[in-house]
Amino acid sequence: MPSSPDYDVAVIGGGAAGLTAAGFCANFGAKTLLVERDRLGGDCTWTGCIPSKALLRAAHAAHEIRHADRFGLSADEPGVDFQKVMETVRERRRTVYHDADRPEIYEGFGIDVVTGAARFTGEGEIEVETAGETRRLTAKHFIVATGGRPAVPPVPGLDGVPFLTNQTLFEIDEQPKHLAILGGGPIGVEMAQAFRRLGSDVTVIDRADRILSRDDPDHARILKGVLEGEGVQFLLEASVERVAQPGNRDIEVYLEGRAEPLVCDALLVATGRRPNVESLNLAAARVRGTEKGITVDEHGRTSNKNVYAVGDVAGDFQLTHMSEHTARIAAQNIVLKVPASIDREHVPWCTFTSPELAHLGASEQELEEAGEDYEVYRFPYEKVDRALAEGDTTGEIKVFAKKWTGTILGASVVGERAGELISLYAVAMKGGVSLRQIADTIHPYPTYGLAARRAADQWYARKQYPVIVDGLKKLFGLRGETPPPPDPDRIV
Repeated sequence: MPSSPDYDVAVIGGGAAGLTAAGFCANFGAKTLLVERDRLGGDCTWTGCIPSKALLRAAHAAHEIRHADRFGLSADEPGVDFQKVMETVRERRRTVYHDADRPEIYEGFGIDVVTGAARFTGEGEIEVETAGETRRLTAKHFIVATGGRPAVPPVPGLDGVPFLTNQTLFEIDEQPKHLAILGGGPIGVEMAQAFRRLGSDVTVIDRADRILSRDDPDHARILKGVLEGEGVQFLLEASVERVAQPGNRDIEVYLEGRAEPLVCDALLVATGRRPNVESLNLAAARVRGTEKGITVDEHGRTSNKNVYAVGDVAGDFQLTHMSEHTARIAAQNIVLKVPASIDREHVPWCTFTSPELAHLGASEQELEEAGEDYEVYRFPYEKVDRALAEGDTTGEIKVFAKKWTGTILGASVVGERAGELISLYAVAMKGGVSLRQIADTIHPYPTYGLAARRAADQWYARKQYPVIVDGLKKLFGLRGETPPPPDPDRIV
């Protein structure tokens, strides 16, 4: 470590994690360097969250036009100008970049923003290749936030066809007639619905026997049924043997056990992500990692006590909100010297299809394997007045909680505003708020949020034992009927 480093903190990577870390450090007085080899904003702004949600919104509008008769209006087949749709998507991400990510914003915080590729040349030094020059810079602490990229499976022939990933999908201007998608995870499922609603034929291929393997299986089945109803085709438990494009025509996807190939004119590979570590020369900084990413402890610290790794490059969670969370934890440990740990127990996930599918905390399978004593509390969207008013009654809330205390152990929601509802449960779990307390809290009517309170009401309903009610009747002279014993299938 040099005796007088150039910076207190050097952040490598300007995506969601890097921007959060750099902003935090600078706002607390640290002299901060931010190095990004391409454009600030990273995957989320340019090739992930923002463009995908903009495309889903356009697809939702097309779907509403097509089914406007649900509201007593004239339904029609929407006229989709795909090139204009994609231009709008790209304009949305430019707006986000201008408002939140451009260098001038961070330079205004006092951060030195450098465009170039960084690599370690020692434990406290990096080399940055910028246009026409190489700079050597030192820092007391480093935060690696170089993110990830699509993981392309070793399918024979794949390197010989023009396949798409999330990095290239939003640059196309010609709408696929038939889009085949490898991968039934969140990216694959979201884009399947978007392109189907815009008019493309869509087939999703996955080796697993279900989509969205991290989500509640019952809720994943509900979403799959909706997508199938819209015309998305699923080929599950299907292994791709090879792909080909004879004569530069359509792409042929050959599947194990099928004589004829699946023929499509566009192929999207959405089979996961891998960390961007190859060009960092981590060995020079004595930083260890695996193929899943840089190894960090509960504070975000690597094997080098002065180097932290955050976001997708650290492996576990390929989620923008977790990138921001881990960045804040690392920056807090570096700058404030107050020990802070990564919260791995209260991580919400959301797939932004329609209906949305979100979950938080332990799954039912995990609770069973852990031998946890819990009960399941459900509430269907068909009993949510707001959902009834808007005609969006497909969905369910499922909460796993302690029988007597109502302590929430996990939750899953499939339905409209599931991502917003799971945020309520995230606050509840983090703050130790029980189902009883949610049930006792006033919620505005009619909202989807009220459904969370109605789900919590089921905890109270399970406590209405006949013997207790009979005792109250006798004590207070009540003359009504005694309710039946609690029934987990009864919704009140």
